[in-house]
Amino acid sequence: MKNKTGIMIGFIAGAAGFLLLFKFIFLDRIPPEDEVAPGLVVLAAIFNGLLFAFIGSWLQGYLGKKKI
Repeated sequence: MKNKTGIMIGFIAGAAGFLLLFKFIFLDRIPPEDEVAPGLVVLAAIFNGLLFAFIGSWLQGYLGKKKI
């Protein structure tokens, strides 16, 4: 489970961060009568989470303890 920590934290931070920024930046400026495709927003959040999961995995491997 320790080798998956960087991936899990990266995915959660990436997806939640995207959704939070999307709400504060875009949803407050869109009028209520306009429709936003929720599937695309969730898909973009998943892709962003995967990107951050890759970065978290890479950082965990790079900064982790090296066995001699």
